[in-house]
Amino acid sequence: QVQLVESGGGLVQAGGSLRLSCVASGRTFGVYSMGWFRQAPGKEREFVAGISWSGGDSYYEGSVKGRFTVSRDNARNTMFLQMNSLKPEDTAVYYCARTKRTYYSGSNEPSDYEYWGQGTQVTVSS
Repeated sequence: QVQLVESGGGLVQAGGSLRLSCVASGRTFGVYSMGWFRQAPGKEREFVAGISWSGGDSYYEGSVKGRFTVSRDNARNTMFLQMNSLKPEDTAVYYCARTKRTYYSGSNEPSDYEYWGQGTQVTVSS
């Protein structure tokens, strides 16, 4: 069983920055692509950013492109999401997730992910 633990959320003013971390248990972190999703109250969970197993490819949802950066450190079983120029509409619970398949380029579909963290709250005040 893989465990994913997010941290780094909090309250920040619009225009500010936060850096989320996701630490994975186990020894196979480096062969799975990872993703960040978020869910705001009353809304469905949506894809935010993803990164391939090697870290060589990354992709983003349109509204965060240019503001958020996803990265990973396979030696530390950790994925990061650097969030800059935060907006009130970025307020949500942020989840990290691991894909089902190994050596997979990645996906923006929640159904392609097998393990999920418990989430970390990000609140951006105006």
